[in-house]
Amino acid sequence: MTTIAPTTSDPRGALSLAWRADPYSVALRAGRGPLFLHRTDGWLLPLDVRRWCAGTDTADESVLARCHGAVLDIGCGPGRLVAALAERGRRALGIDVTPAAVARTVSRGGTALCRSVFDPLPGEHRWDTALLMDGNIGIGGDPAALLERVAGLLDPGGRLLVETASAEVDERCEVRLDDGRGSLGAPFLWARVGTRALGRHAESTGWRTVRSWQATGRHFAELVPVAACGHVTAGAPSSEGAAR
Repeated sequence: MTTIAPTTSDPRGALSLAWRADPYSVALRAGRGPLFLHRTDGWLLPLDVRRWCAGTDTADESVLARCHGAVLDIGCGPGRLVAALAERGRRALGIDVTPAAVARTVSRGGTALCRSVFDPLPGEHRWDTALLMDGNIGIGGDPAALLERVAGLLDPGGRLLVETASAEVDERCEVRLDDGRGSLGAPFLWARVGTRALGRHAESTGWRTVRSWQATGRHFAELVPVAACGHVTAGAPSSEGAAR
């Protein structure tokens, strides 16, 4: 695991600035990449902007099927999940720190606000489902702090659906957005967390993993607050094979 000192006295502000930077906004407006997370050692993580800007796929549908009640999509990006929920008559709100992402979500018929998850948000303590898709468990570079914040957003009987890394990693590092053509955004902290690592972070912050699954090569987990475990449907499996 790589651990570094924050690049600013306000790492949440640095994150907001970084995701407003040109490489991400330009890619969202174009509906495609290339776009990467660029680590300080030169390693690049490709970001699937084209998929984010498209409609929902099989893996997304496996997540939507587990949503209930009012849904908060944290780091909604261009809003494919928020729009899909709205089309089904579900109450859903997306939040994202990038104005281009919020604008694209609204243009698709979703509701979204330009906010950080660490800002005051509507409906705190009353959301039934929260989403951290597309690696957004990495927001802020501190999964434990993020999980603690999300716990304060949910109703006591709520659930959190998380997309984890396909590899079993648990790292915190400094990255920049990279368009593959020489343009880099501002540095910010990010985390990558695999399913087992998520389980450890969850246990340390008062969550329990009630199921995990895979679909089309992507990995997901459902968490509930430990105090709410009695609300989990009896007989619900703790893990599942590949979703069909």
